Amino acid sequence: MKNVIIIGSTGMIGGLVLEKCLGRDDVGRVTTITRRETGRSDPKLREAVHSDFLDFAAVEEHLKNQDVCYYCVGVYTGQVPADEFRKITIDYTRAFAEALRRQSDNTAFCFLSGQGADSTEKSRMMFARDKGAAENILLSLKFVRTHIFRPGYIYPTTPRKEPNLTYDLMRLLYKPISAVYANIGLSSEELADAMVEIGMSGGSKTILENQDIRNYDSL
Repeated sequence: MKNVIIIGSTGMIGGLVLEKCLGRDDVGRVTTITRRETGRSDPKLREAVHSDFLDFAAVEEHLKNQDVCYYCVGVYTGQVPADEFRKITIDYTRAFAEALRRQSDNTAFCFLSGQGADSTEKSRMMFARDKGAAENILLSLKFVRTHIFRPGYIYPTTPRKEPNLTYDLMRLLYKPISAVYANIGLSSEELADAMVEIGMSGGSKTILENQDIRNYDSL
């Protein structure tokens, strides 16, 4: 039985990861660190409501003895100014990962990144550069396993309000486009399934691009 910790459990992918982990027989405890309660009730679930994602000292007790971490915190490009995007993408990731690394010695870390992330950190695109920097921080911490997921467009399988017009259009066009170009993206269910299974059971790749995620069970 494994202990799982989820960051970003009130988001689209984090919520699906939470649901799937709670339903697994090989998961004994699920801890969430979140700004607001998930609204779920389950004997496996332990919620820590925490507001400062730059300092996890107040909840470090919850970070102990964790076997698998799913980090699903993120923000869409254009939703916040560049400095805020960098803080959420890089600084939040660093603060949490360093705190977890201090408290748990045997953790597999699963990070929700994105297609186009640039490991050189030299891209002119803010998203690619900052996601690449966050990935590099995680790799430098040398968790027992690190799996970085780089999905393309994520097609929502549950109702939600889209963040902008582009996402409204993509939701309408995804199915006909994906029938021709399958690797344009994947569904939120496909992504969550892959993250949970690889986090729990392991996998041969550290960085999983969109096609790897779609075919994770054959890796």
